[in-house]
Amino acid sequence: MSKKVLIVYAHQSSGSFNAAAKDAAVEALTADGYTVEVSDLYAMKFKATATAEDIIGEVKNAEHFRYAEETKVAWEEGRLAADITEEQRKVTGADLIVFQFPIYSRGIFKDKKVILSFTTGSPESMFSANGINGDMNVTLWPLQNGILHYCGFQVLAPQIFWAPSHIPSNARKTLLDDWRTRLQGLLEEEPLAFTSMDCFDGEGFQLKPEVHEKHATKEFGLTVGIHLGKPIPPHNQMKAGV
Repeated sequence: MSKKVLIVYAHQSSGSFNAAAKDAAVEALTADGYTVEVSDLYAMKFKATATAEDIIGEVKNAEHFRYAEETKVAWEEGRLAADITEEQRKVTGADLIVFQFPIYSRGIFKDKKVILSFTTGSPESMFSANGINGDMNVTLWPLQNGILHYCGFQVLAPQIFWAPSHIPSNARKTLLDDWRTRLQGLLEEEPLAFTSMDCFDGEGFQLKPEVHEKHATKEFGLTVGIHLGKPIPPHNQMKAGV
């Protein structure tokens, strides 16, 4: 029985290099005897938002819709929307999944500040360097550096609400009060520190020798991603001025 490959492809243009890379993968894998399926997300107009529309029939609690819980029940009862079950079929049957997509950036948002505000399902201790979810600074790096800073934004320290569903209502109220207080001065906050382009050469875009030398005796590296083989700086993605 041939192995199955799923290619999840996202690009607007059939004339793009991404399209060519997708086609090359289909051709090469098919020639090698693989069964290949392609999910062309743009062509499918695939709906990425997570809403009650993903469930067929009534939800258990419409007033306080909990997506994870409701879709788990819907999945167990066979009531997930057809577009989701079709993609689940592809993923379940695949031995290999290829994600084919571009990464864009023009750095056009340099005059704008941005902040991630989000809740977690686990307490802060589980997002530590020794926790099961790993260091939150590492989790945030591809989001805050790879997406937001990459596009030019000045990234403010994130607002993290640690596991609000597992704490009493008075504690949740305190979290919201603290958030309201922070919002009053948000635009005046110092952004997180990222390594500037001036620190890299113009050819291979590697750190300049003088930057290496400057940080050689320091305890921590520059950032989570550019750490020079040193320990990752603590709270680099969570606190400004670190």
